[in-house]
Amino acid sequence: MSGTIGPEHAALEPGADDGDERRLGMRLKARRLECRLSLNRLAELSGLSVGMLSQIERGISSPSLRSLRLLAGALGVPMSWFFAEPEEAERRESRHVVRRAERRLLRLTPTGVMKELLSPSSPDLFEMYELALQPGGRSGADFYSHLGEKAGIVLSGRLRLWLDGEEHLLDEGDSFHFPSKVPHQFDNPGPDVARIVWVMAPPMAGRPSV
Repeated sequence: MSGTIGPEHAALEPGADDGDERRLGMRLKARRLECRLSLNRLAELSGLSVGMLSQIERGISSPSLRSLRLLAGALGVPMSWFFAEPEEAERRESRHVVRRAERRLLRLTPTGVMKELLSPSSPDLFEMYELALQPGGRSGADFYSHLGEKAGIVLSGRLRLWLDGEEHLLDEGDSFHFPSKVPHQFDNPGPDVARIVWVMAPPMAGRPSV
């Protein structure tokens, strides 16, 4: 099987509930303007096309997880910055605790991905998510790599993880850990929703490389 598992971005179906994509697009545009970046400059920094960035900002196209990772790096924000606050967010009891109802969400419906932020919103050493992949859900069409490390465990369903072109099928209870510089992508090849606890750690000064 080739490394391509689907389109890099998905246009929204007519009549689909695109509220999440519109909110993400507005947030992306606000950050771009805050950084005083033109669409052309952001395209240069992220490696994404001007046309695709324009569609994402207008909420008519849904980015892949790979694209969001590239945008986060270009805009100098963590991935969690793109997550929406709960509709009725209350004052948290502690900056160290996240209740289920307080989880911030990121829905990329056309690509079959939903991520819930499990760690507090101000990441220092790592970010932790619960990732739900619909059957056929995917990270993106291409392999990607960046600095840091990734680890996780499959709670239910099946995860297909590609590391440097090598396929790994993970089932409930299987876990993984790899340096993010290894080219990677993933999808859900099974008939059921796959749920994974996913941990991402940025590079740290003085930490031995893996």
